[in-house]
Amino acid sequence: MFDVDAYLRRIGWTGPAPRPDLDTLRTLHKQHLMTLPYNIAGQGFADGVHLVDVDEDEVFRTGIMEGLGGTCFQLNRLFHRLLSELGYEVSPLAASTAEGRENFGTEIEHMFIRAVLDGEEWLVDVGYPGPSYLEPLRVSDEVQTQYGCQYRLVRGRGTDGEDDRDGGEIALQRRGRVTRWGTVYTFRLRARQWHDWKDLEDRARAHHATARAADDSQGVLCGRTFHNGQAVLKGRRFLVVRDGRERVRTVVDDEEHRRLVAAVLTGDPDPADLA
Repeated sequence: MFDVDAYLRRIGWTGPAPRPDLDTLRTLHKQHLMTLPYNIAGQGFADGVHLVDVDEDEVFRTGIMEGLGGTCFQLNRLFHRLLSELGYEVSPLAASTAEGRENFGTEIEHMFIRAVLDGEEWLVDVGYPGPSYLEPLRVSDEVQTQYGCQYRLVRGRGTDGEDDRDGGEIALQRRGRVTRWGTVYTFRLRARQWHDWKDLEDRARAHHATARAADDSQGVLCGRTFHNGQAVLKGRRFLVVRDGRERVRTVVDDEEHRRLVAAVLTGDPDPADLA
């Protein structure tokens, strides 16, 4: 069963009962990312592509308490519930990534969270494999810096004929110390309902049923956050970001690939892998 106190202990909250303020949100966000991995490791949608009717208590048991992690549909949904029970004003948001548009052809794809604190809006995301923000991002026009990386929100124009009361499409962009700006995902500041992901669920189920990868490792997508960066393994591409400096390589050896998957999921990597 979902348990707020057990959840807080699991992600390392050691202080008094948390108050719904910005400092607490920053702490919970980063500790959540450092404790629980993003996890699609060769299993695709192992739960049968249940994105809407999620058994939150079961996901809480396996993904949170057993430390197996999950995707945005598990991690951000449970974190949304935790923040709501702690007194935060939160709502789900939908984003679109290049990979999602290519595979599923829909803009309602990635699931993350908007929090409102003292009249300011913040982006909250503990369910993205990375690289991305480690702490909440303020919805503003300023360039924001976290652990050597910079982030900005670039506002686009609304689509002709579409209700544009949410201010149009926004691109979340990121760059490291020596890399160019690149888009993490695009979104609208429009509160969503869980059933908004039903179309993606249907498309993902069809995609999963027909996909046949010759190399099982190509289905791997997992990510782990550490105190000053992230490690992401996508297929055989291994990316490490530390203090804004990026190192990427292709993992050819099968045994090394299996070791890296285990390291990212358990949070016990070889220091050489993160150099």
